[in-house]
Amino acid sequence: MDYDDCIIALATASGSGAIAVIRLSGKDAITMCDAHFKSVSHKKLVDQKTHTIHLGHILKDGKTLDEVLVSVFKNPNSYTGENVVEISCHGSPFIQQEIIQLFLRAGCRVANPGEFTLRAFLNGKLDLSQAEAVADLIASDNEASHQVAMQQMRGGFSNEIKSLRDELLNFASLIELELDFAEEDVEFANREQFKSLIERITKVLKHLIDSFAIGNVIKNGIPVAIVGEPNVGKSTLLNALLNEDKAIVSDIAGTTRDAIEDELTIGGIGFRFIDTAGIRDTKDVVESIGIKKTFEKIEQSQVVIYLFDAETSMSNLGVVLIEIEKIKNKHPQKPLIIIANKIDKLDDIQLAALTSHIPQAFLLSAKTGFGVEQLTEKLLNLINTGALRNNETIVTNSRHYDALLKALEEIQKVQHGMDNDLSGDLLAIDIRQALYHFGEITGEITSDDLLGNIFANFCIGK
Repeated sequence: MDYDDCIIALATASGSGAIAVIRLSGKDAITMCDAHFKSVSHKKLVDQKTHTIHLGHILKDGKTLDEVLVSVFKNPNSYTGENVVEISCHGSPFIQQEIIQLFLRAGCRVANPGEFTLRAFLNGKLDLSQAEAVADLIASDNEASHQVAMQQMRGGFSNEIKSLRDELLNFASLIELELDFAEEDVEFANREQFKSLIERITKVLKHLIDSFAIGNVIKNGIPVAIVGEPNVGKSTLLNALLNEDKAIVSDIAGTTRDAIEDELTIGGIGFRFIDTAGIRDTKDVVESIGIKKTFEKIEQSQVVIYLFDAETSMSNLGVVLIEIEKIKNKHPQKPLIIIANKIDKLDDIQLAALTSHIPQAFLLSAKTGFGVEQLTEKLLNLINTGALRNNETIVTNSRHYDALLKALEEIQKVQHGMDNDLSGDLLAIDIRQALYHFGEITGEITSDDLLGNIFANFCIGK
């Protein structure tokens, strides 16, 4: 791929709108734009200062295509580190395509997915983890994912990794130097200081690795399966949580025959609720398929809500307890919230008996809305948001997580080698590997395949 040519793409969403922004980047971007832009002040863009905006018209064969605003960003003070022009035109799809085609005929080419950000990385404007955070920021759909992406894009995570890598690199250089003077038996790297550094790096790496549990939740949301027998109010609960009639509700048992999903943001965290088919023995082929899907959704979920009908279960609470134990035994690692629904139909004596037999039951009426708000608070309390509240570095990217695990493995090898008084040349091998995995995160170590995989997931105009 030639990264010296001029690229162009629509930077705003496709379709009609009030305005659209078309972005060009490359060493000839400003001169190319000058050839088709007539400023109202009759000034040339190449003569203007960086970070300035100019009113004028885009001309095609001497005729005006549109009245536009052109923003000029000169290298190296631009997003990509190259000359960048952003044309703000009217949002007609016809106008957008006419302008883009005009510059394609002038020698531009259409940008590849993420190529503007790729050029920013290649030109040292962003490191690789910051570039990946750009995609996360665009995809963020709640407060928590936005907060974490902003912190990473500003370099919070990469600065922490760079600091550890620089310190480790310093000691690695001293150990490598010792190898050059092996015959003289000199020691340049203080082993006690090095041991202290390794312990600190180990602690930081473990903390970052542990943060991926909450980071993955923030980025991808939490799937919550709502399960129980037919007609206990699962669909009514889903509708109450979402505050809309998402699922069909009826008095006929087995109405829900497929999994119905929707998302809700609670306290900045995304939850994906899955209303499943009621679990029972049935000869109905379609309903049986739905029940099979229910068990699949339980496997895929991170949290399980088991719902039972408080009114009809009063005569046989033992059956409810058996079902609860079945789920606990089959999914011991999944948080289980047990909900007694339809408590609006119980009197005080029945409520007392229910809470006595199943004290862990959460009392709720999906129909009236009683307890729904408290349920959302209970769901949020399952997530450890302390790191988020304290603005700590949180790992959300699985590629970073994998690199951190590999780096920790190599650091632990170094620790083991020091404990067993291994020679410097053997320690140096593991240190180099740890440095390699640190470099993979920030982009000091890259390959074309890696960059291709990362930036292929970006939108075209970014």
